[in-house]
Amino acid sequence: MPEHRRQFSPQFKAEAVQMVIETGKPIAQVARELGINAGTLGNWVARDRAGHDDADEVSESERAELLRLRREIAELRLQRDVLKRSVALWVNEAMGR
Repeated sequence: MPEHRRQFSPQFKAEAVQMVIETGKPIAQVARELGINAGTLGNWVARDRAGHDDADEVSESERAELLRLRREIAELRLQRDVLKRSVALWVNEAMGR
Protein backbone atom coordinates (compact mmCIF):
# COMPACT_ATOMS: atom_id res chain seq x y z
CA MET A 1 0.00 0.00 0.00
CA PRO A 2 1.66 3.26 -1.09
CA GLU A 3 2.20 6.00 1.45
CA HIS A 4 0.25 9.20 0.82
CA ARG A 5 2.06 12.35 1.89
CA ARG A 6 0.23 15.59 2.38
CA GLN A 7 1.50 18.53 0.36
CA PHE A 8 1.65 22.00 1.93
CA SER A 9 1.91 25.25 0.03
CA PRO A 10 4.86 27.56 0.67
CA GLN A 11 2.40 30.13 2.02
CA PHE A 12 1.01 27.64 4.57
CA LYS A 13 4.54 26.73 5.67
CA ALA A 14 5.53 30.38 6.05
CA GLU A 15 2.41 31.19 8.06
CA ALA A 16 2.92 28.18 10.33
CA VAL A 17 6.52 29.21 11.00
CA GLN A 18 5.38 32.78 11.71
CA MET A 19 2.84 31.47 14.25
CA VAL A 20 5.64 29.73 16.14
CA ILE A 21 7.96 32.73 16.02
CA GLU A 22 5.45 35.48 16.76
CA THR A 23 3.37 33.76 19.44
CA GLY A 24 6.25 32.06 21.21
CA LYS A 25 4.14 28.93 21.57
CA PRO A 26 5.88 25.56 21.49
CA ILE A 27 6.16 23.91 18.09
CA ALA A 28 4.17 20.92 19.30
CA GLN A 29 1.24 23.09 20.36
CA VAL A 30 1.11 25.02 17.09
CA ALA A 31 1.38 21.75 15.15
CA ARG A 32 -1.59 20.32 17.07
CA GLU A 33 -3.62 23.45 16.38
CA LEU A 34 -2.84 23.21 12.67
CA GLY A 35 -3.31 19.44 12.48
CA ILE A 36 0.21 18.68 11.26
CA ASN A 37 3.10 16.63 12.59
CA ALA A 38 5.29 18.45 15.13
CA GLY A 39 8.44 17.10 13.48
CA THR A 40 7.39 18.55 10.14
CA LEU A 41 6.75 21.97 11.64
CA GLY A 42 10.02 21.73 13.56
CA ASN A 43 11.88 21.13 10.29
CA TRP A 44 10.23 24.16 8.72
CA VAL A 45 11.15 26.36 11.70
CA ALA A 46 14.75 25.08 11.69
CA ARG A 47 15.11 25.82 7.97
CA ASP A 48 13.71 29.30 8.50
CA ARG A 49 16.10 30.00 11.38
CA ALA A 50 19.06 28.64 9.41
CA GLY A 51 18.19 31.01 6.58
CA HIS A 52 18.38 33.98 8.92
CA ASP A 53 21.72 33.12 10.55
CA ASP A 54 23.63 35.26 8.06
CA ALA A 55 21.88 38.38 9.35
CA ASP A 56 23.00 37.65 12.92
CA GLU A 57 26.75 37.95 12.27
CA VAL A 58 28.64 40.17 14.68
CA SER A 59 30.76 43.08 13.58
CA GLU A 60 34.49 43.34 14.26
CA SER A 61 33.97 45.80 17.13
CA GLU A 62 31.35 43.53 18.70
CA ARG A 63 33.70 40.56 18.36
CA ALA A 64 36.50 42.51 20.09
CA GLU A 65 34.16 43.52 22.90
CA LEU A 66 32.95 39.94 23.26
CA LEU A 67 36.55 38.72 23.56
CA ARG A 68 37.33 41.42 26.15
CA LEU A 69 34.24 40.53 28.18
CA ARG A 70 35.03 36.81 28.10
CA ARG A 71 38.54 37.52 29.42
CA GLU A 72 37.10 39.76 32.13
CA ILE A 73 34.61 37.06 33.13
CA ALA A 74 37.39 34.48 33.38
CA GLU A 75 39.45 36.83 35.58
CA LEU A 76 36.48 37.62 37.83
CA ARG A 77 35.68 33.92 38.22
CA LEU A 78 39.27 33.28 39.25
CA GLN A 79 39.11 36.10 41.81
CA ARG A 80 35.80 34.76 43.14
CA ASP A 81 37.24 31.27 43.56
CA VAL A 82 40.27 32.61 45.41
CA LEU A 83 38.02 34.62 47.74
CA LYS A 84 35.84 31.57 48.41
CA ARG A 85 38.89 29.53 49.37
CA SER A 86 40.26 32.26 51.61
CA VAL A 87 36.92 32.63 53.40
CA ALA A 88 36.75 28.87 53.90
CA LEU A 89 40.27 28.85 55.36
CA TRP A 90 39.42 31.81 57.61
CA VAL A 91 36.27 30.06 58.89
CA ASN A 92 38.18 26.85 59.57
CA GLU A 93 40.83 28.81 61.48
CA ALA A 94 38.22 30.74 63.46
CA MET A 95 36.46 27.50 64.39
CA GLY A 96 39.75 26.01 65.57
CA ARG A 97 39.87 23.22 63.01
